[in-house]
Amino acid sequence: MQPQAFIFDLDGVITDTAEFHYLAWKEVGEELGIPVDRELNEQLKGVSRLESLERILSASPRPISLSDAEKEQWATRKNNHYRELIEAIRPSDILPGITELLEEIQARGLRIALGSASRNATFVLEKLGLTKAFEYIVDPGRIAFGKPHPETFLNAADVLGVPYAACIGVEDSEAGIEAINQAEMFSVGVGAPTFLHEANYLVPDTSRLQLDEILKAYTDYTAR
Repeated sequence: MQPQAFIFDLDGVITDTAEFHYLAWKEVGEELGIPVDRELNEQLKGVSRLESLERILSASPRPISLSDAEKEQWATRKNNHYRELIEAIRPSDILPGITELLEEIQARGLRIALGSASRNATFVLEKLGLTKAFEYIVDPGRIAFGKPHPETFLNAADVLGVPYAACIGVEDSEAGIEAINQAEMFSVGVGAPTFLHEANYLVPDTSRLQLDEILKAYTDYTAR
């Protein structure tokens, strides 16, 4: 089978808003009396806002019981902090090599979708000037199960009308790679092997994402 589509994560792959997420969750943690350090933040990457809040609450030094409505309020508060921080994002904040990669994928006639857990994905793409590069953007509000469940990637493939095995997913989180693999797609990881060792193909950073190399790795993998 030939590859037909790429499905990209947003944070840490298209642009680095991970620091903004961290700062926003850190502020919420301080308000709740829960220290949110960078180690805990690693567990929040790639998962939904409410799931991130659940993981923060689980790390509390004292039990905290919140109703579903209160959890929604805290998640909204985090999002408001985050939106304030990302107002300054510009096209210059696109990660190295990504603009060229998207252009080359389009030139080869391959489809492109965005499979992010972020409800701010469309806003961020607009700030980056990349909206037109993506044929479809998964709406997390319509996804019942967040990453590491494969639904996000399956939804993108279903809307594009592309067989799962013909899709290449690009992620920087452990949860994201697990989701791609569970969807039986070819997984491309961006980052350290410590967290992304399950990726079918791995590069240390986005500048190393070369389309020909990815397609060769896909061909070699599917030929096994």
